[in-house]
Amino acid sequence: MNLKNVRNIGISAHIDSGKTTLSERILFYAGRIHKIEDVRGGGDGATMDHMELEKERGITITSAATSLQWKNYDINLIDTPGHVDFTVEVERSLRVLDGAILVLCSVGGVQSQSMTVDRQMKRYHVPRLAFINKMDRTGANPFKVVQQVRKKLGADAVLMQLPIGSEENFKGVVDLVAMKAYFFDGEKGEVVRVDEIPADMKDDAEAARHEMLESLSMYSDDLMEKLLGEEEISEELIHDITRHAVIEQEFTPVFMGSAYKNKGVQPLLDAITRYLPSPTEVTNKGADPQDPDKVMKLEPDASKPLVAMGFKLTDDEFGQLTYTRIYQGKVKKGESYFNQRTGRKERFSRLVRMHSDKREEIDSASAGDIIAVMGIDCASGDTYCDQPNYCTLENIYVAEPVIKMSINPLSRDNSDKLSKALQRFRKEDPTFHVFTDEETNETVIAGMGELHLEIYVERIRREYGVDVEVGAPKVSYRESGQQPYEFDHTRKKQTGGSGQYGCIMGVMSPQTEEDREAVRETGSEPNELIFIDKVTGGRIPKNFIPAIEKGFRNMLDKGPVAGYPVVNMKIELVDGKYHDVDSSDMAFMLTSQECFREHFNKMKPVLLEPIMLMEIECPEEFQGQVVGQVSSKRGMIVETETNDGMTKIIAEVPLAETFGYSTDLRSNTQGQGTFSMEFAKYAPVPSSIQTEIVEERKKELQPA
Repeated sequence: MNLKNVRNIGISAHIDSGKTTLSERILFYAGRIHKIEDVRGGGDGATMDHMELEKERGITITSAATSLQWKNYDINLIDTPGHVDFTVEVERSLRVLDGAILVLCSVGGVQSQSMTVDRQMKRYHVPRLAFINKMDRTGANPFKVVQQVRKKLGADAVLMQLPIGSEENFKGVVDLVAMKAYFFDGEKGEVVRVDEIPADMKDDAEAARHEMLESLSMYSDDLMEKLLGEEEISEELIHDITRHAVIEQEFTPVFMGSAYKNKGVQPLLDAITRYLPSPTEVTNKGADPQDPDKVMKLEPDASKPLVAMGFKLTDDEFGQLTYTRIYQGKVKKGESYFNQRTGRKERFSRLVRMHSDKREEIDSASAGDIIAVMGIDCASGDTYCDQPNYCTLENIYVAEPVIKMSINPLSRDNSDKLSKALQRFRKEDPTFHVFTDEETNETVIAGMGELHLEIYVERIRREYGVDVEVGAPKVSYRESGQQPYEFDHTRKKQTGGSGQYGCIMGVMSPQTEEDREAVRETGSEPNELIFIDKVTGGRIPKNFIPAIEKGFRNMLDKGPVAGYPVVNMKIELVDGKYHDVDSSDMAFMLTSQECFREHFNKMKPVLLEPIMLMEIECPEEFQGQVVGQVSSKRGMIVETETNDGMTKIIAEVPLAETFGYSTDLRSNTQGQGTFSMEFAKYAPVPSSIQTEIVEERKKELQPA
């Protein structure tokens, strides 16, 4: 396999932008499938939505991988979900891909989930192209969408095509590089007809081309000189500069079409092979387990030692299937490799290339490839190498769950089946948590949203045949202090023999945005406690400092207000004292625990609740009712925008008020309103509501 001709790409976007429809057309034009199925409405459903639930609901739940050939290029393609509830699917796909297509709706433009996906692409430094889909919709406006990409995503987005006709008269596109018109003929748009640009569009095309070249000239002095000298500019030069600027993640070329109407997909495939990087052009790094500060540069070379990452797990009747990206070296069927996290040597008994849920057996795969391995036992994000302690790869970012509910089997006999199902889903999906509530002894599941948990409950019923009852959704509240407090705490215990002595002084305070930014600059994500050691002159020996931090961390699981986890704490340890005989790790750990228990209340702690960023779309005439209802749910309207009779409302609403909102919205908009939401932040609960929550919580925690 010539690595220069390999592309590992993903399709990501907001809900209902047409990702799966686009991937269905890509598979059809590449000859991978011979019949186009639709996401909704009868038939077998889209190829990449292979689960029954996906077909019924018309949504993508799990990311699906496939491989195809376009001209003489090999493309590994991953189609990802749009709902924020399944955000880990997008996260882990982007972690292992070299390039991506950001799909945007020609009417909706940049929506809330587009911004989340954009953040994920930036987190993993993934170069991307943008594709404006649904150009046949009423109100389609690609020029407005490009402006939004520039403003909201901060990307240098430039149109590489112009639409011929608009809305239901959308016929094709003008390629601004070749200055030709493309029309899509044949029953399924499979015949690409290249023609001259329509006479009435010549001037617009010239102006748009000039604008495109001016933007590109920022990345090339050569092009800048040619533009100033009004010289002829070759297509080859434009392609080279675009490719370089895309790979450097500075430039986002924008293409357009209508996947559903089979228009504009083939030029997008050409752009994927032309502008997105091959595995040889992407820098991948690993860390040396013996020296985590030492960075190892991985090379896509089959002759080097193996480094591969198992990024996604699925379980089926044949056992565990581990989707694996090979960064360096080669894997062979039947060989054994070391899991770098556990140190265990495991045999790769079968290797398969995936096509959605179908599999094709292969004997080996080398650097740059994405395959699946059967039968190994690992966790999502594990690294495999052909020698122990060789290299570890940066793990996948996993968001914390925001909603939980209790789950119990209706019949006692099904307890084993239920725990088996929960164990499997927990292993497959790092954002799905399962735990037992110590106070009530109930099994509790936690996840990213109502839909997330609803899908898992439905899968337990279908795939395991277990009827379950679920409790009402509960919100994951948090606790945090509001003001700084200077502590000076001493612990003295004398019980015959050596005693326990520890003295610590410093400041407890809530984290500020500057604190969190300072942590990010060190390359870590800030968590619930930022601990800063400012002790000088050996007032507390350095070997006791970790025990002090551990003591504070131990106390964060249950806060004093209502027993919820404590977040946003910052502790600066400034001074202290120790005793030569009576001080120990244990003594200092107990000192910091006692200090937190006695002084946290002085920070005026409050309850925090998750606030969701909600994006609602509804016809203009219902705007008043929808806004009124959002306000009645303690929501804050962030922005409203009306376009061709449709209103888009962005609001911040407490999660506790959003349960069952879809029914309310439908009844308020005669079934025409839609909404999506994602976690935005934690914010203090109003004091009257806090009192109610604390009372409720006390009842919950009382022994039965």
